[in-house]
Amino acid sequence: MHSHKNHPFHLVDVSPWPLMGALGAMITMIGIIKWFHMFTNNLFLLGNMITLLVMYQWWRDISREGTYQGLHTFTVTMGLRWGMILFITSEVFFFMSFFWGFFHSSLAPTIELGMLWPPKGIETFNPMQIPLLNTLILLSSGLTVTWAHHSLMENNYKQTTQGLTLTVILGIYFSILQGYEYIEAPFTIADAIYGSSFFMATGFHGIHVIIGTTFLLVCLIRHLNNHFSSIHHFGFEAAAWYWHFVDVVWLFLYISIYWWGS
Repeated sequence: MHSHKNHPFHLVDVSPWPLMGALGAMITMIGIIKWFHMFTNNLFLLGNMITLLVMYQWWRDISREGTYQGLHTFTVTMGLRWGMILFITSEVFFFMSFFWGFFHSSLAPTIELGMLWPPKGIETFNPMQIPLLNTLILLSSGLTVTWAHHSLMENNYKQTTQGLTLTVILGIYFSILQGYEYIEAPFTIADAIYGSSFFMATGFHGIHVIIGTTFLLVCLIRHLNNHFSSIHHFGFEAAAWYWHFVDVVWLFLYISIYWWGS
């Protein structure tokens, strides 16, 4: 399959996963529309199932290419690094739009909002309760993921396992608390621009926490299967970068929306 090549690049084999992934995403989106209009979520669940199966198999193939087939050369890894940096940059701008909307509405509340912020009738969260606990959880998870990374670079298998396991547990704990907060919320996404800003910003951050936790969980499974070495572990490094990004976004959310905005 792989004859001798005289270049350091990875020319990927023909793969069914991009087409299958696109199919899964399309079925998921059509399923959401069907759910909204016909109140049945079967097509949405089918789309989700296809997407998850594609994710698993595509991730498995990439792990094989990088770990066993030796296709992730230094040049390829540099490309992956730049790809991850550009992806995180795009995510920064994505969240910037939510902060822009929030500050646009809160710094100069219009007459429709009663020239008040938060708008009249909105009962906000106490920033010293669950939001503060969630801040401590994410800051702690930033420490544990850094501990795991440094342990990996020092070839300390046991401490890498401990650090990664703790990070995944803290990520799950954060998501549970965020879910509890949403259930207990005294306002909804339909309650003026405050509700929209709050749930869009914190909701998308919550999705990013779930994605980051999944990313780190996959890294933990790969680490337990001895996929990483002290000099070849970009999959883990990318997950750590992403987790730090999620961490920093939460600090901005906590300070601006929970603390200052309330």
